[in-house]
Amino acid sequence: QTKHSKEVIQPGAYQTSEYFKFLHNKKIGLVINQTSCIGNTNIADSLIRAGFQVQKIFAPEHGFRGQADAGEEIKDGIDLKTGVQIISLYGNKKNPSNEDLKNIDILIFDIQDVGVRFYTYISTLHYIMEASANNGIPLIVLDRPNPLGFYIDGPVLDLKYASFVGMHPIPIVYGLTIGELAQMIIGESWLKTDKKCDLKIVACKNYNHSKLYELPIAPSPNLRTQRSILLYPSLCLFEGTKVSVGRGTEYPFEVYGYPGYSGGNINFTPIPTTGAKDPLYNGLVCNGFSLNNLPMSDLISDKSIKLNYLLDMYQTSSKSDFFLPNNFFNKLAGNEILQEQIKSGMNVEQIRSTWKSELEKYNLIRKKYLLYKDFQ
Repeated sequence: QTKHSKEVIQPGAYQTSEYFKFLHNKKIGLVINQTSCIGNTNIADSLIRAGFQVQKIFAPEHGFRGQADAGEEIKDGIDLKTGVQIISLYGNKKNPSNEDLKNIDILIFDIQDVGVRFYTYISTLHYIMEASANNGIPLIVLDRPNPLGFYIDGPVLDLKYASFVGMHPIPIVYGLTIGELAQMIIGESWLKTDKKCDLKIVACKNYNHSKLYELPIAPSPNLRTQRSILLYPSLCLFEGTKVSVGRGTEYPFEVYGYPGYSGGNINFTPIPTTGAKDPLYNGLVCNGFSLNNLPMSDLISDKSIKLNYLLDMYQTSSKSDFFLPNNFFNKLAGNEILQEQIKSGMNVEQIRSTWKSELEKYNLIRKKYLLYKDFQ
């Protein structure tokens, strides 16, 4: 699980003696998905087997068993394996209603995050924290390592562009575990409630921010490999443009291109797959680039968002229709500035220099909330 240590990293869920003691005779609500495992067993199954009363499972984007498309509405239902009621926190309803929480005594949040601002599990965390505060229900966050927790980078979100793909004034790669971020959300008063969130964090064992953590389970259907997770902060910005990032192929977030592009080193044809039922350019041949052969050691040691993919693609494409008219690019970037910088022809170094002072300010705030030894 870790390249740099003989001690195996253990997520918070494994530290059962730290949280089982709070669960006796309590009606439990779980905010979990397919990554919420102790070994090969989902925590819902573990808790039920241990005799605890799991009342409800709240499912984030991609659903409880993790099969749904990005952005696909998740429906409520019953988990066939456990018989527990599932309530979707994706689609029209992003946060649990007071009614949903009526018979819940305690909430547990245990979802593997990837440490990127536009990955929506942290937005679900935010809403769960608000619901916990507003309903006076204690919340236990079972912390998990951040596979990108070894650096910070990118523009800090301007709250004018706050959305479900970015709720907090943090950079694209923010260098915190989900437990550390929960502490920051409370400490910086980002919850939209005056009530207090009764938060307990169960920390990981043997983790620090210099360590590389390889995820044992894909966190969502289109992040299937360590390589795709390392490339995700750089390539996801293409989702605000006409460029496909390979959803519907064997290598999502490891290739990019579009039909009719005149450069590149590969072509690929998106088709419907798990997690991409109707991918961009479904059935059309896309020309573009594969990043499959980039050495993993380079991706890890680089510690930065690669803007050159985006800038080169913009320069070699028809510029008038490159950015989607729905302004999704600005939501992902967290500002309107990045798009303007690209259009004006600024180079990678010039753009990166404009992030510097905000990142330094953010990092001072960040250091107040660290639970683990930092990378610097």
